[in-house]
Amino acid sequence: MAHGPIDPTRTALLTIDLQNDFLHPEGAYGRAGQSAEPIAALPERIAPLRDALRAKGGTYISAQFTLVPGPKDEPLIAPHLKELRPFLGKGDFAPGKFGHQLVETLAPADYTVEKVAYSAFYQSRLEYILRALGIDTLIIGGIVTNGGVASTLRDAHLRNVDTVLLTDGCAAFRPEVHDATLVSLGSLGSQKTCAEVIAELEALS
Repeated sequence: MAHGPIDPTRTALLTIDLQNDFLHPEGAYGRAGQSAEPIAALPERIAPLRDALRAKGGTYISAQFTLVPGPKDEPLIAPHLKELRPFLGKGDFAPGKFGHQLVETLAPADYTVEKVAYSAFYQSRLEYILRALGIDTLIIGGIVTNGGVASTLRDAHLRNVDTVLLTDGCAAFRPEVHDATLVSLGSLGSQKTCAEVIAELEALS
């Protein structure tokens, strides 16, 4: 893929799963004691980039993990996820609930995509939004690097969408997993820090 100067009008910041049930102390993961400092630091680091991109005419899209409520409000949850995260239950990651919402530091997004699997492209309206707006470059951050971020980036690559992966704008629960994933994704697009992308945006006339 080509990686020339960013055209903000054809670019969107896409964050993956930066929502209360993952990050807020009263969210599903916080109540279960599942947290990590690198993950908690992401919203404050990404917010200035969001502002810089919007100031140049760019777009912010938030993809938010969703557990669709089923019979008796029990979430429709994949068996492997239920095994990994047995603490997830009624109301967690449910549309309209506090936990499903984008964290306050980044809210509101210009567009929100309900994400039901690792990739934000899977059975969602993300690709429709990108095509309708003429967006062909995604700046990607969020959690976790080796899960939703990696899957979404690979799916973007398959759709000929250029990507900039934010090396300090995504995180995993273990730093060595984050680092290894950055290496594995190195051939699929650009990788830059949040500060580097902000500087590039601010240098545009």
